Amino acid sequence: MSILIDKNTKVLVQGITGKEGQKAVAAMREYGTQVVAGVRPGKGGEVVEGIPVFDSVQEAMSAHPDISTTTIYVPPFAAKAAILEAIENNISIINTIVERIPIQDTAYCLASAKEKNIRLIGPSSLGYISPGEGRVGVVGGPLVLANQVFQPGSVGVISRSGGMTNELSWQIRKAGLGQSTAVHVGGDLLMGTTYADLLKLFEKDIQTKAVVIFGEHGGGYEFEVVEMIKNKEFTKPLAVYIGGKFANMFPEGMNIGHAGAIVEKGQSAEEKEVVLKSVGVLIADTYEDLVIKIKPFA
Repeated sequence: MSILIDKNTKVLVQGITGKEGQKAVAAMREYGTQVVAGVRPGKGGEVVEGIPVFDSVQEAMSAHPDISTTTIYVPPFAAKAAILEAIENNISIINTIVERIPIQDTAYCLASAKEKNIRLIGPSSLGYISPGEGRVGVVGGPLVLANQVFQPGSVGVISRSGGMTNELSWQIRKAGLGQSTAVHVGGDLLMGTTYADLLKLFEKDIQTKAVVIFGEHGGGYEFEVVEMIKNKEFTKPLAVYIGGKFANMFPEGMNIGHAGAIVEKGQSAEEKEVVLKSVGVLIADTYEDLVIKIKPFA
């Protein structure tokens, strides 16, 4: 099994005619993902990488009603409209790589998606990959790299960092293990799909025996994980690394790195580690330790 994607998943690309959209199409198709349509207003009737382009999501859905996932590659000013268009057309999973979306736009889109039980992964997400099944977005990079880094296995990977999604997966493979699904959740202040959301999916996935998370200071998403474990909603082994321990040297409210990595009282790496450890989470001192911590259980 896998979460979020399998070999039968049909994918739409919004912003397909742009440079990044075309890269995404190529990356997904070479990994075996079924990209069946693209959208770019005013470009309907064109073909990109062998994929038909439509003027709207509605037109694409009419031609391909089995589309269940869309990935969005449009400029920041167009992101809100693109996400809402996908929501209005009831696409069940929306992934967006777009950065610098205004927070109020993201919040509005998240609320709209929640009303219709639609999953939004991102913003600022390179995507996700289930080795041997498919990938959405460009996570993993070129095929030759993706094939060196990812292989089917039992470890679920969740990361705030796109680069660390690949690095952690490489560490897992070097240890003789593989990944069930690796997800880059994005580094924005608001996460469409949180650690807790993904842990619920991994809990139900029989392929996944253990999960690793690369987190960071700032934000309260790790505290949701603590509550999950207390309520026995997640019972599998979990190892977590929280980056940014140096952040306590900076003034409160300062942004360090990702948009979501803001120095806030009660949300430091050390404070998160204490509460996570209290419910049995394995805490890694370095990201390389994540694999060491989790290997006995995978």
